Amino acid sequence: MTQATATMSAPDAKRFDGTTFGLYAATVFLWGVSWIGIHAQLGVVAPEMSVLWRFLLATILMWAWVLATGHRVRFGLADHLRFAAVGCCLFSFNFISFYYGGLSVPSGLLSVVFSLASVFNLVLSFVIFRQKVEPRVALGGVIGVMGIGLLFWPEIAGAGFNADALRGLGLCVMGTLFFCSGNMISTVVQRRGVPLLSATAWGMTYGCGVLLALNVLRGNAFIIEPTATYIGSLLYLSIGASVLAFMAYLTLLRRLGAARAGYSTVLFPIIALAVSTLLEGYQWTALAGIGVVFALIGNVLVLRRPAR
Repeated sequence: MTQATATMSAPDAKRFDGTTFGLYAATVFLWGVSWIGIHAQLGVVAPEMSVLWRFLLATILMWAWVLATGHRVRFGLADHLRFAAVGCCLFSFNFISFYYGGLSVPSGLLSVVFSLASVFNLVLSFVIFRQKVEPRVALGGVIGVMGIGLLFWPEIAGAGFNADALRGLGLCVMGTLFFCSGNMISTVVQRRGVPLLSATAWGMTYGCGVLLALNVLRGNAFIIEPTATYIGSLLYLSIGASVLAFMAYLTLLRRLGAARAGYSTVLFPIIALAVSTLLEGYQWTALAGIGVVFALIGNVLVLRRPAR
């Protein structure tokens, strides 16, 4: 094992300095408001085609970044298999699962399911890497998920559940598991000392291949809606919610570990509702307010530096 690889053998799980806070805040904000862009793309273009355009543009930008900075681009077969696995988990199958699951699942429940990533990451880190489960982090994750559940409880309670809804719920859970599995594989890639920019560019490339195959199999039209709204949302989702957000989040995986970095998924719905309050007049309730408090308490428990 080289010295560089040994240095990356474990995440800097105790460090939460100013740079890490900036990465965390950027991840939460960029992904928290991405629902606006996704909503703006629904209608004319098939959802999976919109996801393909999003990551195709993001992949081009990532490769331009890699080449401009002179990062390594050639890797062995074993690394390419890991890149392909990351592409399947983070840049294709998770999005496909949520798009189709969301057709029959209330958006509130979808948010709750995705916030479970904070708990799934904790469990997978223990099972795969034997990382110690800190009770404080585990408690914070559970409290955060409870908070999101309270935040969306009226929508969840008013939803009727049938076979389609349960099938959609299963797809959303599967999408979350894909996302968390991608976190684990990306952690392995980073521990091997592979440059993050290069690994992300290759992962997005393989993800685009999966999305392209899906669109061909479904016979979707390769079209782009020629409107300022669609093109503007595509640019934001490609640059902000894909290139910048994924780079920030994957860096957090190395700095904080999967369990703590994954807690950012709990805060996405809160940012989304804050934006909805400003743009769409979302009306807050006492239960929603309590849910936000729970989520923030969980955030403090997960991210604060433990006493030495």
